[in-house]
Amino acid sequence: MSPSQLLILVPLLPLLAALATVIAGRRLGSRAHLPAVFGIAAAAIVAVSLVITTARSSGGGENPRPVDMVTTLWEWATVADAYEPEAGSPAAVPGTAIGADAHAARPLSIAVALRLDPLTATMLAIITGVGLLVAVYSIGYMHDDPGYPRFFALVAMFVFSMSMLVAASNFLLVYVFWEAVGACSYLLIGFWFSKPEAARAAKKAFLVNRVGDFGLAIGVFLLWLTYGTLDFHDTLSPDGTILPGILGQTRLADVSGYVGGLVGTAICLLLLLAACGKSAQLPLHVWLPDAMEGPTPASALIHAATMVTAGIYLIARCAPLYMACPGALVTVSIIGTTTALVAALIGTVQNDLKRVLAYSTISQLGYMFASLGTGTLLGFTAAIFHLLTHAFFKALLFLGAGSVMHSMGGVIDMRRFGGLRKLMPITAVTFLIGSLALAGIAPFAGFFSKDEILASLHSKGWPDAHHAATGEHHALLTTPGLTGQTIHDVGYRGVSAQSDHALSSSAATGLDALNQPFVWQLLFWMALITAGLTAFYTFRAVFMTFTGPLRVPEEAGHHAHESPPVMTLPLLILAVPATLAGLVLFSTESLSHFLAATPSFTAPSVLETATPAVFHWDLAIQGTLAAALGIVLAAVGHLGRRSDGPQMERWLGPFRPFLEHRMFIDQLYVGLIVKPLEAIAFLAAMFDRAFIDGIVRGVAWLPVATGAVVRRLQSGMVQRYALAGVIGVLAIIVILAWRL
Repeated sequence: MSPSQLLILVPLLPLLAALATVIAGRRLGSRAHLPAVFGIAAAAIVAVSLVITTARSSGGGENPRPVDMVTTLWEWATVADAYEPEAGSPAAVPGTAIGADAHAARPLSIAVALRLDPLTATMLAIITGVGLLVAVYSIGYMHDDPGYPRFFALVAMFVFSMSMLVAASNFLLVYVFWEAVGACSYLLIGFWFSKPEAARAAKKAFLVNRVGDFGLAIGVFLLWLTYGTLDFHDTLSPDGTILPGILGQTRLADVSGYVGGLVGTAICLLLLLAACGKSAQLPLHVWLPDAMEGPTPASALIHAATMVTAGIYLIARCAPLYMACPGALVTVSIIGTTTALVAALIGTVQNDLKRVLAYSTISQLGYMFASLGTGTLLGFTAAIFHLLTHAFFKALLFLGAGSVMHSMGGVIDMRRFGGLRKLMPITAVTFLIGSLALAGIAPFAGFFSKDEILASLHSKGWPDAHHAATGEHHALLTTPGLTGQTIHDVGYRGVSAQSDHALSSSAATGLDALNQPFVWQLLFWMALITAGLTAFYTFRAVFMTFTGPLRVPEEAGHHAHESPPVMTLPLLILAVPATLAGLVLFSTESLSHFLAATPSFTAPSVLETATPAVFHWDLAIQGTLAAALGIVLAAVGHLGRRSDGPQMERWLGPFRPFLEHRMFIDQLYVGLIVKPLEAIAFLAAMFDRAFIDGIVRGVAWLPVATGAVVRRLQSGMVQRYALAGVIGVLAIIVILAWRL
């Protein structure tokens, strides 16, 4: 089969599995998982084959060929002559590549088109691979649940929606499946809808994400008005003219193809708002901790491989748009680093094991945003590298927490159990591996991806030191398949190395003033502190759960034991990449070279930030020392604990309730948004009942009152009728006489 056919199969197989589960799930009974498991497994195999195919197409090595294969399934909608770019408009890219008339009117054509490139292939492999292990794990975890078929149908639909989101080659199609992913998350978080906490958490996730989705909707409109198309790829008009896509090869090859200034920054910030909603970044992070009310496998799927990675993918995909707007780039890093630190601080005092991991997810996603915002090839590839390793060890940790919860009779409060290493050895060992990877301890996966992120931030704060460490890097980079042009003298300069046009087109927006070395230095130190806090809260959870004397809550009864093989097998499988993936991918540079063939990363503004691969010993030592300090502090306060009371938390003083209440951010939202809206709703209801309803009732009362008056005249007594007639005649006579 061709790569195009294989690409179609990746989302199609989970979709068919979801439909089959809906149709035949009840009949299958305890085997209702079969369509989802086999459908996602087949999709995972196809996704891996696509990675191999794409890697071969790129040629590998340090100068891979860009890979961009677009498959159009059908034309969804077409409006002829919908946009006519003006002279000088960024929608009209001049040059022979797009025909003689660059300013001819063009249609609005929305096609259901899929795009295969290294970024798509990587994301599809992560989504389907982790999704498969979560589905297998769910066989044991959900086996007694009355909604067993419904759960697997939702998991398959979730994988389908996310696969379509990362494979779509059109911003409108991205928006459609952006919403589909949100709908699936709402249904999975509120899976136990009869449980009030789960219903509230689902509604909270849905409403908070509407804010980000509104940003994406406005961003899509602004993209159309600015570029005259919503397609990623170049398309052909009926007369044979090439219409440049927003992320197509024609526009990528033109250094003046992207808008900066206020318009470009507005587009980037709107996309960032959407990413903050899906990827739970400040100030839209509040939904993710409450999402723990859903089944643990759903939490693992949402946190590790699907919904929360959508924001990372969106910004990475739109890298050329951000490169034209340095102010928007630094904003991405500021939000990411701040979120990482805030979430890590809150995570240090959480006692719910799943909530610890939830805040860890928010924090690690913040790391990825921080790396993306550096605007360098190293930053973009490091973010995807960390996304990959995080998918493995975070899925491992969530499934490990689910194993603990399954054995403890649904109890997940770490203060109520301990010493479980004796009872659950496989879960304990695999959870420890995931924790070492999350804490960034060598040689586990998180160590290498975290080092890359710290290096990308350090290079922005201390560009001269980084340049000296990597050496003068002059290379001859060609981009066959794009323009055939050659770019000479490529060296590290970060954003400051962009072309003169890119800098001039990015008019001062106020945010550009933040793109200063001292800002990046501050962000680096914040990220380093976060690394120490990550190790602390991670091993605090390890020590509280698995060390000390064996303590089991009464809900577990006398049946607490290691989880069944169908649950421990995915843990063992995930432990392997959580241990080795980082070392293998970093030492071979295979992932960075592979991702470098993504069209978005072949834009000149991104290519000229390329640097040779270097292991940063100084940063690795700093990161390791920070992690080691965090582990030591966690051990002092919680290793082998024998008390249910607070350990090191007692030293926090008044800062402890501040963190335990999540820095009162939820309460702030309640006070500033929820309560005022409730007050407005109350006043509107009062106005409706008193005024609107009063008018309606008055209109209904008027004929009734009139009828009541008239009804008194109909007495049925002839004498009264005669008297009325006489009075009427006399009245007529009096009136006529008065007029005369």
